[in-house]
Amino acid sequence: QVQLVESGGGSVQAGGSLRLSCAASGYTYSRYCMGWFRQAPGKEREGIASISTRSGTTYYSDSVKGRFAISQDDAKNTLYLQMNSLKPEDTAMYYCAADGSSTCGGLWLRRRPNYWGQGTQVTVSS
Repeated sequence: QVQLVESGGGSVQAGGSLRLSCAASGYTYSRYCMGWFRQAPGKEREGIASISTRSGTTYYSDSVKGRFAISQDDAKNTLYLQMNSLKPEDTAMYYCAADGSSTCGGLWLRRRPNYWGQGTQVTVSS
């Protein structure tokens, strides 16, 4: 089993920054791929960033590339999402997710990973 707990959401003005955290516990092999997804009201869930916890390889959706950065702190078993240059369209519930997949790129972001956190709300005002 894997447990994921997000934190760091909040309200910010357009152009601002936030950093989300995801504290992970459970079997390491069950979270070889970790990432961030988001869902705005009335919209489909969108996978935006992923990382291979073994190689450190990252992948981003076009909607956040160049503005968001995913990273991990192995010592703290924590995943981060640094969000810069935030836009009102970034407003959504953000979820941390993980599973034991061997590849963690664009296809992984379009699937539904096995483990999910409870989500943290990000609101960006114009």
